[in-house]
Amino acid sequence: MPEVSRFYGIVIRMFFREHGPPHFHAEYSGQQAVFGIEDLTVLRGRIPPRASGIVKEWALLHQAELRAAWDRARRQEAPGKIAPLE
Repeated sequence: MPEVSRFYGIVIRMFFREHGPPHFHAEYSGQQAVFGIEDLTVLRGRIPPRASGIVKEWALLHQAELRAAWDRARRQEAPGKIAPLE
């Protein structure tokens, strides 16, 4: 699963050719959650609330890039990198 971004100990990834609503995976401290790109809700899993808030803040800033990365990954292309939260 390609890594899209990494910041504050959080790793953001996307799988190739995934189904369902556009989404990305966030991992923090051994826990994982799947976030919807359109509404930034947690679809599955759980990460600590503070980490979840940071992920949502980052995703809101990069929503268009996340959509484009999702489209590339669905075509089995590398989703590319997205700038971390600074």
